Amino acid sequence: MAKQQEATDLQRALSACKGSFVSVGFFSMFVNLLMLVPPMYMLQVYDRVLTTQSFDTLVMLTLVVVFLFMVMGGLELVRSRMLVRIGNRLDTTINQRLYSAMFRRSIVTQGSSSAQPLNDLTSLRQFLTGNGLFAFFDAPWVPIYLGILFIFHPWLGVFATCAGIILFVLALVNEKSTKGLLAEANSEQIQAQNLANSNLRNAEVLHAMGMLPGIMGRWSKRHHEFLAKQSQASDRAGALTNTSKVMRLLFQSLILGLGALLVLNGDMTPGMMIAGSILMGRALAPIDQMIGGWKGFVAARGAYSRLNELLNQIPEDQRRMSLPAPKGIVDIENVAAAPPGTRMATIRGINFSVAQGEHVGIIGPSAAGKSTLARVLLGIWPTQVGDVRLDGGEINQYNRDELGPYIGYLPQDIELFDGTISENIARFGNIDADKVVTAAKKAGVHEMVLELSNGYDTVISSTSGALSGGQRQRLGLARALYGNPVLVVLDEPNANLDDAGERALGQAISHLKAEGTTLFVISHRTSVLKSMDKLLVMKEGQVSMFGPRDQVLAQFAKKSRPQVGQQSSARLSAISGGRSGGSEES
Repeated sequence: MAKQQEATDLQRALSACKGSFVSVGFFSMFVNLLMLVPPMYMLQVYDRVLTTQSFDTLVMLTLVVVFLFMVMGGLELVRSRMLVRIGNRLDTTINQRLYSAMFRRSIVTQGSSSAQPLNDLTSLRQFLTGNGLFAFFDAPWVPIYLGILFIFHPWLGVFATCAGIILFVLALVNEKSTKGLLAEANSEQIQAQNLANSNLRNAEVLHAMGMLPGIMGRWSKRHHEFLAKQSQASDRAGALTNTSKVMRLLFQSLILGLGALLVLNGDMTPGMMIAGSILMGRALAPIDQMIGGWKGFVAARGAYSRLNELLNQIPEDQRRMSLPAPKGIVDIENVAAAPPGTRMATIRGINFSVAQGEHVGIIGPSAAGKSTLARVLLGIWPTQVGDVRLDGGEINQYNRDELGPYIGYLPQDIELFDGTISENIARFGNIDADKVVTAAKKAGVHEMVLELSNGYDTVISSTSGALSGGQRQRLGLARALYGNPVLVVLDEPNANLDDAGERALGQAISHLKAEGTTLFVISHRTSVLKSMDKLLVMKEGQVSMFGPRDQVLAQFAKKSRPQVGQQSSARLSAISGGRSGGSEES
C-alpha cells in the first residue's frame, strides 16, 4: 500500500478550524429550520386565516413570524461573523509559515520571486468568509425540503427533484467546461503580473533606452492570452448561469401551475400550492448559490492547490539545537554546487581551509564561479556534493536566525529596504544606536548620513533614487559590519565606489583585521586585494591556486601567460607591486 502523504501546514490549519466549521454547521441547522417559516406562514394564512376569517389568528401568526425572522437574522449574523473569524484564524495561523516558504523558494528556485502565495491566501480567506460557502452548509438540507414537498403531494416532490437534478447537471457542465480555461487564465495572469513587477524594478533602464514599447509588447501578449481565456471561460459560465437562472424561475412558475392543477382536482389545498412553490425555491437555492459563486470557488480551489504545492515543495525548517557562537573558522570539503534549479555544477572539487581572522581575496575571470562560491560559503545555496563547515559544524546545522548576527554579506546587487537608514543598518531588528553608529563609522558613512536632512532617521526605499550607487553600497557595507560579525563576505565591494569610498573600504578591512574577523573579498580591482593574507584563484569553476598571497604570486609567475591569461597576470602583478610601492589599479 502506498504511503499516505503527510498533511501540509495549510491542511493542518484547516483541520484546526474544524470545530469552528462544525459550529457554523450547527447554526446553519437552525437557520435552515427557520427557512420553513415562510412556507408554513403562507400555508396557515391561506388554509386557516382566509377560511375562518379570523383576524386574531392572523395577528398571532404574524407576530410569531416576525419574532422568528428576527431570530433567523441574528443567527445569520452570527454564522457570518464566525466565518470571518475562521478566515482570520486561518490567515494568522499560516501566514508566517507561508511567508517563510515563499522567501525560501525565491532563494532555492530561480525565477520564483513572487508574492503570489500571499494573494492566494487572501483569495482562500475571502472565499471562506463569503456567501459562496453558505451553499455548502445549506445543501444537506435540500432533502428535507424535498421530503416536505413529497408530504404535500408526491407529484410536487417528483417535480422539484427533477428540477434540482437539471440544475445540478448544469452546475457540473459549468465546472467541466470552465475548469481548464480558468486554470490556464490564472496561470497567464500570474506570469503577466510577475513580468510587470520585474519590468517596474528596472523602469529607469527601460525609460533611458526607449525599451518600453518592446517590453510592454511582451507583457501585453501574455495579458491578452489571459483575457482571451478568461473571456472564453466567462462566456461559457455566463451562458450556463443565465440558463440556470431562467430554468429556476421557470420551474418555480411551473410548480405553481402543477399545484393549481392539483388544487382543481381536489388533491391539495391552495395553501399547499403556495407553500410548495416557496419550498422548492428554497430547495434549489443552494444549487443556485453554487452556480453563482462558482468563479470564486474555482479561484479558491486553485489558490488552495498552489499553496499546498508550495508548502509541500518547501517543508518547514526544523529547529535545531543551538550551537556555540562561531569564531570564523571555515572549511570547504570537496564542494560542488550549482545555481538553484540547474543540475550542471558551476563550481566543483572545491577544497580549502581558512583560519579565524584570515583575509582571503578571491579572483578569477567572469563566470569562474566566484559569486556561486560566496553563496555556497554562506549557506545561501545548497551544495550538490561536499560540506561547508563553520567552526567544524556544517553551516546548515545552525539555526539561521542565530547564525545571522555572526555573518556579514555584501552582494553584488545592493538591496536596501523600505525603512529608515538606521533600520537598514540594524537589519530591521532591535535598533542599538551605538552599534548602528559604530557600523556606519567602520564603513565610512557616518558623516554622509549626518549630512542628510533626517540623519539616521531618513526614510529610504528599495527603489529610491535619492541615494547614489556608491552611497547605497557603503550603507550595504555598514549593514554587513553591524554587530561585529565573525565571518564577512564582500562580493565586488568597490564596484560603485569613488576614491573616498575606496579609502573608507580599506579602513573597514583594517578594522576587520584588527578585530580578528574572517573575511572573503571578491574583486576585480586590485587595490582592495593588496591587504589580503591569502589569494584564491578560480578558473572554470575550480580552484586554480590557493595559499598565502606571496606564495600564490610566486606560483602564478611560474606559469606562462597563455595558460592563465594576460589580464589576470597583469592584475596579480599589480597586487604584488602594491606591497612594494607599485601603482594601484584604478
